[in-house]
Amino acid sequence: MAEVAGNAAAEHLSPAFPERAAWGTASKLRAWQVEALTKYFEKEPRDFLAAATPGAGKTTFALRLATELLARGTVDRLVVVAPTEHLKRQWADAADRVNIRLDPMFKNGDGMFGRHYQGVAITYAQVGMNPEVHERITAGGKTLVVLDEVHHGGDALTWGDGIRLAFSKATRRLSLSGTPFRSDTAPIPFVQYAPDEQGIRTSISDYNYGYGRALKDGVVRPVLFMAYAGQMRWKTRMGDEMSASLGDPVTKDITAQAWRTALSPEGEWMPAVLSAADKRLTEVRRGVPDAGGLVIATDTTTARAYARILQRITGERPTVVLSDEAAGSSRIQSFAEDTSRWMVAVRMVSEGVDVPRLCVGVYATSASTPLFFAQVIGRFVRARRRGETASVFLPSVPGLMALAATLELERDHALDRPANAEDGMYNPEDAMVAEANKEDRASESLLDMQPFEALDSQASFDRVLYDGGEFGTGGEVGSLEELDFIGIPGLLDPDQVRDLLRARQATQAKRSKGRVLKDGLPSSAAKAPEPENRPMYQTIKEQRSELQRLVSIWSRHANEPHGSIHAELRRMSGGPAVAQASIEQIQKRIDILRGRIGNRR
Repeated sequence: MAEVAGNAAAEHLSPAFPERAAWGTASKLRAWQVEALTKYFEKEPRDFLAAATPGAGKTTFALRLATELLARGTVDRLVVVAPTEHLKRQWADAADRVNIRLDPMFKNGDGMFGRHYQGVAITYAQVGMNPEVHERITAGGKTLVVLDEVHHGGDALTWGDGIRLAFSKATRRLSLSGTPFRSDTAPIPFVQYAPDEQGIRTSISDYNYGYGRALKDGVVRPVLFMAYAGQMRWKTRMGDEMSASLGDPVTKDITAQAWRTALSPEGEWMPAVLSAADKRLTEVRRGVPDAGGLVIATDTTTARAYARILQRITGERPTVVLSDEAAGSSRIQSFAEDTSRWMVAVRMVSEGVDVPRLCVGVYATSASTPLFFAQVIGRFVRARRRGETASVFLPSVPGLMALAATLELERDHALDRPANAEDGMYNPEDAMVAEANKEDRASESLLDMQPFEALDSQASFDRVLYDGGEFGTGGEVGSLEELDFIGIPGLLDPDQVRDLLRARQATQAKRSKGRVLKDGLPSSAAKAPEPENRPMYQTIKEQRSELQRLVSIWSRHANEPHGSIHAELRRMSGGPAVAQASIEQIQKRIDILRGRIGNRR
């Protein structure tokens, strides 16, 4: 049976480049998959961590490796551990196409899988509930364990302990992750850690295939981030009415409440953004007829409300997925196979779900960790042919803008860092900046006691983020400034996307200069803010935020840590650390980075 599995794999693997040489008996593999397999079989280690960007083809790589090990007799059974019920069924379906029979319906109470199977597909939760069952299965034969999205192994203490107990006797362990980092310091099972140059223990990947390289190879799509701002108004529990513009430099509390107001289906912001996203989908479908869209909602109530809004806009009932149950999995599968326009879902579709035709997304959730953001964007980057692009609509809030600007940044999981480090990319200079920018705020417990009522929300087009750059002059919903970017063709190579964005930017600049108001002044002059007396700390705060944004962009381009960039800027411009630097000293560092980024382009 193993021999059949090994030989049959060649007929079912999805290639990006048919002309590429094969590994073993497979005639078509992506270049990175060949490299990773070659590296694995150089030493055939017991543990191997492959970190590959979402959409690169980790499942194909893992099953090709499994067929080789089965064919050689190195292992005689396969256990796949996945984060969700839907994903374990997806793994079983993919394995069946290469003649590996996995049981995705296995329950802990079954004790052992049937002889007609070669293994099981289970969830991390199943292992955590009864690791002894899976220890017996693993020890009962020569077992290859595939840990899909292995960072979930640290989601709960019982999960991490259970996985170590269940699979410590495995013959081979293959760990996979599209986002091999966590937002906490919980260690990931069977992942090797080693101190970096600062003594911080970080995860070590045996093979890494990042988004930047995958984009150059044509394996993933370029992503356009369509950011929308607007005016928000809400009422606190105490009856106080508040307002703010989305994306303005305000406290974290105000930003969070303005963001929640924007996401309310009762206001005008979400209908306007959903309508813009549907227009974008229509444009993409001119070149990609089956292109679909996905709205990620915070909870089931808002998901249903967004679906009603989309139905009014499109005249078509969207697919709604509210849970990780069999019915949810079947709806996802049906959507993946048809040509309907929209699916609305809560968090379960954020990771690992394979719907290659998704080209347009709406990030309508308040979740903002780097891990979750990367997982969501991963749903849209899987390329089927060269030229496909992805477009993600999102609120113009600082945290999301920073994540969008650093999409290509490769991260490792760090064990040794302060508890308040938010994204696993801790360094002392960044910590000082964060401390200096920290606002006085009410306690979390007080905020929990003050739910608010969304009163009004208005949307406006803010800008487009692409490849670390920003494009667009902003404008009202439905304006030429917005339509310039919504109307970008859906089939373009990355370089063509960049060139077209620059051209649209130049067009808008000329349009703005030529626009004359009734008083005879150019619009740019009319919009120039009047000089105002502002406290020095407000100016310094805005400068620090701008400096940090530019440091993030340069970090991605130069592949340098933030701390190193800050240190170099201090050497070049003089002065103390950012937290103690003056307005002039910070501005000098901003000018240096703007010059570098401008020269690169």
